[in-house]
Amino acid sequence: MRLLELSLSDGNGSSDEPLPQDADYNGPFLSDELETTILVRMPRSQHWKLCFLDKRFSSLVNSGEIYKVRKELGFVEPSVFMLASGESNWWGMDWPFKSSRKLPIIPSDYSFKYGDKESFTAGSHLLVSGKEFDGPVIWRYEFATNQWLKGPFMNNPRCLFASATCGNFAFVAGGIDTNTYSQVLDTAERYNSESKSWELLPKMNQKRKFCSGCFMDDKFYVIGGQDEHQKDLNCGEFFDAKTNSWNLIPQMLKDIPLSVSQSPPLVAVANNQLYTLDSSSNELKVYMKESNLWKKLGRVPVRADAQGGWGVAFKSLGDELLVIGAPLVSHTERALTIYTCCPDPATEKLRWRQIDCGSIQLNHFIHNCAVMRGT
Repeated sequence: MRLLELSLSDGNGSSDEPLPQDADYNGPFLSDELETTILVRMPRSQHWKLCFLDKRFSSLVNSGEIYKVRKELGFVEPSVFMLASGESNWWGMDWPFKSSRKLPIIPSDYSFKYGDKESFTAGSHLLVSGKEFDGPVIWRYEFATNQWLKGPFMNNPRCLFASATCGNFAFVAGGIDTNTYSQVLDTAERYNSESKSWELLPKMNQKRKFCSGCFMDDKFYVIGGQDEHQKDLNCGEFFDAKTNSWNLIPQMLKDIPLSVSQSPPLVAVANNQLYTLDSSSNELKVYMKESNLWKKLGRVPVRADAQGGWGVAFKSLGDELLVIGAPLVSHTERALTIYTCCPDPATEKLRWRQIDCGSIQLNHFIHNCAVMRGT
């Protein structure tokens, strides 16, 4: 395919010779490499259109090669996916979040649709874990082709687990075994979006469910939760791929109020710094790594305390924090608000920027939310 063609004509747009047809024209054109470099600059939400250009570009998209090129060129374009209460479709918003779109409906059954689900991303995949009538299942949304596909399955199917994303990889740990629903797990796995496969990791130091995860300092952190005796855990631990081992952090959440009615800890990493949204006070806190303490940074503009942190999305956009939920002051029970912020641990005067979501008429209670941080 040719993106640029030069026609020989005089300055008035006329020519002594008839303009040649595309199939016969052998004039100057862009190289495949330059064409690719130009087209990868299209917004990610428009990449599916490349499949209609020719076989080469269709292969570029379907193989995921386009994302490798974008990564090499330094493109960072977060996409946010969320499932709100009362909705059958997931919604997607692509940076700079000026528009939204519905994803195709997941072709699953009644049990999966109305059951509890967990979501996370890896590369250009959004993965949603739940249970169908036949058993545990993962549905995979592939951004490039805008379609849902089933699998691959975890080695140890689980729910109520911690997860985190790092490039083409996703990490999961802990949770409850969904084959028996009677066993709290200490197992962990890593998903590779390029090979579409799961790899078992060493076991954690502590069995835990209702825990949260994040990726910081090139390590996978698992924080809080409950053990097999329903005891609240204020410890954390991290997996270091370099040593292939887990390291325990005693009393990591000693400054964060714990309650059985609360959601798993609301945590997110911005600029390699860990933050939590305290659902008991609506306060943002930053983790001071050296002292193992949490510093207060002021209140967030959403009601995280309304239902103990449930229904609120608190995520990382890389150098910004994202929070989605009900506003602090609302005249409409179903009002949905979205804010971003570039946090600074040195100041308590945070500047939250509201995202105009007037085109999104969704319930403020968010069941699932995941951010695709890739290129």
